[in-house]
Amino acid sequence: MGKETKTRSQIDPKYKWKINDMYSEEEQWKSDYQKVENKAKDFVEFSGRLGESPQVLLEALQKKDNIWLLLEKVYVYARMKKDEDNRETKYQAMSDKASSLIAKTSSYLSFFIPELLEIPGEKLRSFIDSEKGFKQYEHVIDDLMRQKAHVLSKAEESVMAQIGEVTGATNVVFTMFNNADIKFGSIIDEDGDDVEVTHGRYSGFMESYNRRVRREAFEHMYEAYINFKNTLAANYNYNTKTDVVTARIRKYSSARDAALSGDNIPLKVYDNLIDTVNGKLGLMHRYMEIRRKMLQVDELHMYDMYVPLVEMPKKDIPYEKALDIMREGLSPLGKDYISKMNHGIEAGWIDVFENEGKTSGAYSFGSYDSMPYILLNYNNKLKDVFTVVHEMGHSMHSYYTRHNQPYVYGGHSIFTAEVASTVNESLLMQHLLTVCNDAEEKKYLLNMHIEEFRTTLFRQTMFAEFEKLTHEAVENGEVLTAEWLCEEYRKLNRKYYGEQVIHDSQIEMEWARIPHFYRAFYVYKYATGFSAAASISSKILHEGKTARDAYIEFLKTGDSDYPIELLKIAGVDMSRPEPIAQAMDAFEKNVVSLEELV
Repeated sequence: MGKETKTRSQIDPKYKWKINDMYSEEEQWKSDYQKVENKAKDFVEFSGRLGESPQVLLEALQKKDNIWLLLEKVYVYARMKKDEDNRETKYQAMSDKASSLIAKTSSYLSFFIPELLEIPGEKLRSFIDSEKGFKQYEHVIDDLMRQKAHVLSKAEESVMAQIGEVTGATNVVFTMFNNADIKFGSIIDEDGDDVEVTHGRYSGFMESYNRRVRREAFEHMYEAYINFKNTLAANYNYNTKTDVVTARIRKYSSARDAALSGDNIPLKVYDNLIDTVNGKLGLMHRYMEIRRKMLQVDELHMYDMYVPLVEMPKKDIPYEKALDIMREGLSPLGKDYISKMNHGIEAGWIDVFENEGKTSGAYSFGSYDSMPYILLNYNNKLKDVFTVVHEMGHSMHSYYTRHNQPYVYGGHSIFTAEVASTVNESLLMQHLLTVCNDAEEKKYLLNMHIEEFRTTLFRQTMFAEFEKLTHEAVENGEVLTAEWLCEEYRKLNRKYYGEQVIHDSQIEMEWARIPHFYRAFYVYKYATGFSAAASISSKILHEGKTARDAYIEFLKTGDSDYPIELLKIAGVDMSRPEPIAQAMDAFEKNVVSLEELV
């Protein structure tokens, strides 16, 4: 690739995904769009009839699946065509139309779940037992019935739906404030230029080898939040109060119970994570001392956390070489996995290079009956190799699931989705550390891996602990003032990072800039998923075929059971502390290895 960004037409077709396998002609897309609209309108005929007979309910379930299956295909194609070049107005319009169709279809089908839940449990059970076609819907129905106690009357649900527009206001307010209104001023960068501090530039400043740049960006960022601390505290207080009140209305024991209920996650999974990580904070403190030594500073500050300890290797890694590295790194997953992966590469799963107008970043996407496509913006760097491997993990997860599960179980919960991608990254990292002969490159890889533990396992657990504290405080009648929030966050930050770090006073405002806090009890899934992946990859490397086969079976399960049960298939029980402890053992091993090289 040259320095000039190419147009879409200049990219070699062998580096583009074969999206036309979904629709060879766009008239077919238009036809399917119309079919979905017609089928959704017709589905309303089932309203008031679901409890009529087993045959009627089964037919409704099957037709509902068929509508969503086709709608998914219509949406995915339009969205991915738009992502190829966002400047194309034709695909902008198609994508918007597909999004509107989702909203319209949801409206037509909205009666289904409330009406299904009105069928008495014994009658529903007799329906399931009388028709073998219900077999594949058993888990779906059981899950709906499990949550029945928290579903209100039709009139109450109608009220909840209407006030939903109001209860989401705190998130909207924060988003507008954080993305549109707050300003952080300017600093002088490494090159002597006056540069505005923005959300997008902040991470770059934090990775700067010029310590003054890091410190000034840090101070500018937090000073802006401090100026609005009372407003932000009031907004977050009411966001938390909304979680608490909604949970009470729906008869949950707590806001945390309500949030974890969707995936049927026991509260002890959350508590195990916090307790186990807390028990190993000494390892984090040990790493902080290594970081101080390698940065050659007398005192380690909070603005020294993201600067790389070792510069990234300069060598370019062409895309074909990246594929070879991926094949070598993932070879412990077995011949079947590698064969299916190679087939996907040849079949046109991947859109490789950047072009003008192309959506940035990377993702794995597709419909149930399409290829599990991968969008990349490959740029010949080591981090790009990890991106390829990460997204391939998602796509292989989708491939195995869709070839072994019906549509109704063809997706993945957030709790399990990141496991497949992180297992791949972990296997690649172990491979690269094994074959690496260059001391500096090995230091870079070790530090990169350690940072994944710090930012995903330790930091997200700290966030999870903060969310637990704030919601319990509101449940106990306290008000989350700026002073309370800052004090609790300061204590947590000191506990997690240790006395080796100078806890700059500004860091106590970090709670005010975390968007995830407006979607409570979500971040813990990053930490549990990372722990599960670390445990699984270790098993695959040390136990061989037995662990590998169990993991492949897990990849086939989709949404066919609750996440905790599905992970047990791969040999990981997240209701116990062992997987998190095993992840901590891996972290310690990396810290020791880095210590030996310093």
